[in-house]
Amino acid sequence: MSLWKKLGEHISAASGRPFSVERHRSLGGGCINAAYLVEGSGERYFVKTNQASVGFMFEAEAAGLEEIARSRAIRVPRPVCAGQAEGFSCLVLEYVEMGGGGDAAQQRLGRQVAAMHRATAARYGWSRDNTIGSTPQINTQSDDWAAFWRANRLDYQLRLAEKKGAPAGLLRRGERLAAALDAFFAGYEPPASLLHGDLWGGNYDMDRDGAPVLFDPAVYYGDRETDIAMAELFGGFSPAFYAAYREAFPLDPGYPVRKHLYSLYHILNHFNLFGGGYGAQAESMIDGLLAEIR
Repeated sequence: MSLWKKLGEHISAASGRPFSVERHRSLGGGCINAAYLVEGSGERYFVKTNQASVGFMFEAEAAGLEEIARSRAIRVPRPVCAGQAEGFSCLVLEYVEMGGGGDAAQQRLGRQVAAMHRATAARYGWSRDNTIGSTPQINTQSDDWAAFWRANRLDYQLRLAEKKGAPAGLLRRGERLAAALDAFFAGYEPPASLLHGDLWGGNYDMDRDGAPVLFDPAVYYGDRETDIAMAELFGGFSPAFYAAYREAFPLDPGYPVRKHLYSLYHILNHFNLFGGGYGAQAESMIDGLLAEIR
């Protein structure tokens, strides 16, 4: 049985309506998964595929989209099903026609991300692990945000970096930073906000009506500053987005320092995924953070 015939059976079972794939075409934009527009029976779906061994990644992504959808704060593509088909793992999502937008759409995005961040949980982390890019992201729940960040974000990435052959100086200073992490949270105890987790310019768009749409999440509950720090790190958001966000949900005065700590997680992850100059960038960021607590 072909992948597309099996996929049609999965969609039929999940939707409760007969579906068969009549046309499919490859879509660009991803470096981890293959992506397709699938059409048939008067319906269209967005489909991701990868090797069978990473099916857990798609299951976690679908759960993350559902978590964001439950907040009723911002649109996400509706998950249809995730599973295995002819030796591949697959994720089927609602297909959303994108249309782009200007400052008004960016302002709406800022307000809606702020509304998402107002959805909170009792503990930091999440009920399941997921991935950041293709790297496992550990979401073991905790009542202590600094302890969560130390164990599940900074220390975890440093251990991966050691296996990737990171410079000894980076690892040594990274360990010093992890040991001193509490200094960045003196008098600051953030709510456990619902986070997209991978909030950069490639993971949002606007639909044909100008409504923001988030996708490709790495969901967990934590300090909302982490989402804003990543948005600033990799860009793709206009000043109108930040102004609308801050008006709806002002940031703590300590954010300008902590944002470098939160960005460090993603730079270390990029070193672990891609190598190159990310190691030197991480080392420089660690030095800057250590200078804040001397």
